[in-house]
Amino acid sequence: MNRKQLSQTKRWVIKIGSSLVTNKGQGLDNQAIQAWSEQMRRLQQSGVECLLVSSGAVAEGMARLGWTQRPHAIHELQAAAAVGQMGLVQAYETCFRQHDIHTAQILLTHDDLSNRERYLNARITLKTLLSLGTIPIINENDTVATDEIRFGDNDTLAALVANLVEADTLIILTDQQGLYDKAPELEGARLVEQAEANEPGLTAMAGPSAGTLGMGGMSTKITAAQRAARSGCSTVIASGAEENVLLRLRDAENIGTLLTPSTEPLTARKQWLAGHLRPRGTVTLDSGASRVLQASGGSLLAVGVTAVSGQFLRGDLISCIDTNGNEVARGLVNYSASESLKIKGLASHEIEKTLGYVDEEELIHRDNLVLIN
Repeated sequence: MNRKQLSQTKRWVIKIGSSLVTNKGQGLDNQAIQAWSEQMRRLQQSGVECLLVSSGAVAEGMARLGWTQRPHAIHELQAAAAVGQMGLVQAYETCFRQHDIHTAQILLTHDDLSNRERYLNARITLKTLLSLGTIPIINENDTVATDEIRFGDNDTLAALVANLVEADTLIILTDQQGLYDKAPELEGARLVEQAEANEPGLTAMAGPSAGTLGMGGMSTKITAAQRAARSGCSTVIASGAEENVLLRLRDAENIGTLLTPSTEPLTARKQWLAGHLRPRGTVTLDSGASRVLQASGGSLLAVGVTAVSGQFLRGDLISCIDTNGNEVARGLVNYSASESLKIKGLASHEIEKTLGYVDEEELIHRDNLVLIN
């Protein structure tokens, strides 16, 4: 991935930090929010799907409550998040509405993305919103989270969202120009314009974390870039104060630090599905379904399944075997074992009649399926 290729990508997760959103803790910077919303409108018009991960709820809550220091008590952080989230979402909604763009509030915790069923639900919802031209505004659900507030950060959440929706690009807007090879205030500090996300030494360059408003720092941004790279997503760390920064990145301008994955997107996703989860069950395919999967890598339909074994739930990883017992593919299943038993061998239009409802037309969608060579 280089700057020109980056400018041609079509699905961006854009993360904006607390210091930017709240003008260093003084309160929501509505002028800046208006500018970013205008840039995202223009990105949309050029064919880029945008998902926004915005920090600032706790910082805005602190400003509204008159607190000058970030509290340490969990209940106080949760209260600040609850107060601040109201103003944060209202500000974005107001700005995007001026451009006739619908927005959707999505509150997640890390647990939502580690639970396989909620993972699939979140993925389907977000992709549906994108197909409708809506911009999801995503934040960590600080009001109910505990460890997420204490140890979490929205840089990590943005990377997990990028993995979730198979984004091409993660843009992390911060109050720094990017990653420097040493502390930027030191003489001779040089901006790292491009590197591989997993390149040794990047974390050491990042230095210590975080200021008073947020939980993140440059080190969390490097970690986020490494997480995003697992699904083949490139990351740019750049200053959100730069005029038209998003549009200039789309135009391949050399702004900030570009951190690229060391593998192609498909390879990275195959590694994740094939190597990081254990199958919870097995479905046996008829000869026709086996041939179709191996030839096209398409979705697996229930009509091609002859047998089901194991105790698995929606969202679990299962193995697909042929009539000789050879593993053909594996993927995240859309129906539980008991549901799969009922619909095996049935055409997709018969699922609702049999179960009384339908989640997906496919047993395993091709986006969640990897062939085993």
